[in-house]
Amino acid sequence: MANETINDPRLEEGVWTTGPDGELIPDYESTFPTINEGEVVNGTVVRVDKDEVLVDIGYKSEGVIPVSELSIRRSVNPADEVSVGDEIAALVMTKEDAEGRLILSKKRARFEIAWKAIEAAHEQGDPVTGRVIEVVKGGLILDLGVRGFLPASLVDIRRVQDLDEYLGQELKCKVIELNRSRNNVVLSRRAVLEDERKEMRQAILDKLNPGDVVEGTISNIVDFGAFVDLDGMDGLIHISELSWSHVNHPSEVLEIGQKVEVKVLDIDRERQRISLGLKQTQTDPWQQVLESYQEGDVVQGKVTKVVTFGAFVEILPGVEGLVHISELAQHHVENPREVVSQGDDVNVRILEVDAERRRLSLSLKRVEDGMPIQPKPGAEAAPPTIDLSEDVFTDEPAAAAAEAEVVVEAEVVEDNVIVEDTLVAEEEVEAEAEEPVAAAEPAEAEPAESETEPASD
Repeated sequence: MANETINDPRLEEGVWTTGPDGELIPDYESTFPTINEGEVVNGTVVRVDKDEVLVDIGYKSEGVIPVSELSIRRSVNPADEVSVGDEIAALVMTKEDAEGRLILSKKRARFEIAWKAIEAAHEQGDPVTGRVIEVVKGGLILDLGVRGFLPASLVDIRRVQDLDEYLGQELKCKVIELNRSRNNVVLSRRAVLEDERKEMRQAILDKLNPGDVVEGTISNIVDFGAFVDLDGMDGLIHISELSWSHVNHPSEVLEIGQKVEVKVLDIDRERQRISLGLKQTQTDPWQQVLESYQEGDVVQGKVTKVVTFGAFVEILPGVEGLVHISELAQHHVENPREVVSQGDDVNVRILEVDAERRRLSLSLKRVEDGMPIQPKPGAEAAPPTIDLSEDVFTDEPAAAAAEAEVVVEAEVVEDNVIVEDTLVAEEEVEAEAEEPVAAAEPAEAEPAESETEPASD
């Protein structure tokens, strides 16, 4: 009988097995899959509750996924993650807990699957794709099945001002750092964008040459200059190439998003760098100085800075000259601020023009009254300065009337009688006419007395 039991074909089919007493009993265990803790299994969602999800994996009991094991997101709603009928992968955490339940984890299954994919992509240099689920200090968190960190500086080629606009978007990034022991994944979207634009950058470099004038958009402003987007590639305008005049910070001249025309100064094709100039597309004010002014001219200017050794005066936008302390006034000056202040409008005389060193020597004390002021380029000449005393405009006309040759008659109506008056000058003329007659009388009397003397003899 024992041999018959052993040779029973039903035992080979895994349907029956022998019990403790040797009798045949249904082989239920053989109908269930063999699972081990830490293994990833596939199943179907059969129920979704507010705090757990039940999954049929074909085992003797349904697996339970607690809400904390559904997603790497924090505080999720199970209904937002899965629906009844969904086929999902889950990792076996515990075959039987204290209550005899099979405990599964969806997020850990995703983690294991995702980690293998991330490792492969990292080794091959391929990008990975994930959805932005959080905006944190310093960057973004992407759901890759693993929490991936994307630093703010690597979100785009140019710095992003508002990271919130990326929330919910799917981004393609490269894995630049991977640490399994710390579950740390660091990403770079900028690397992907740079790869995509590599061919475009090369095309831009191939068509550009030093001396070309091109149009671009200000993409970023930093302390040392400004970056210009040239339709896919950034070039740098150094702060010294922004303006012919001194610039303290690039933001004084430019703003992000502004359209500009720039000149290509240099191209480093090996390092893919372009040096640009903004001031080269503008008129060089020094050329205007050489064409419009010469030594000895008096020009108008504004004091831009007062220093211990003198004062700087701007005579044209971008052109400043130095008035040395010895040229500020006729008298000795201990402190230039005794004579001028920043912002003063002054007339100065050009002493020397050094075109090679782009320097001007000016003088304040050598400007004399009445000197003509040279106009600025494009303006009409200013009239000469005339220093008139207030005495010229006195209210007493007697002195001028005394020299007048024209007699002005005025009619004065007084008590209904018209009286004709003349100016004092007319009376003086009559008085002068009478004086020679009085002076001639003694001269005529002397001969009369001499003639009578012989008669007495």
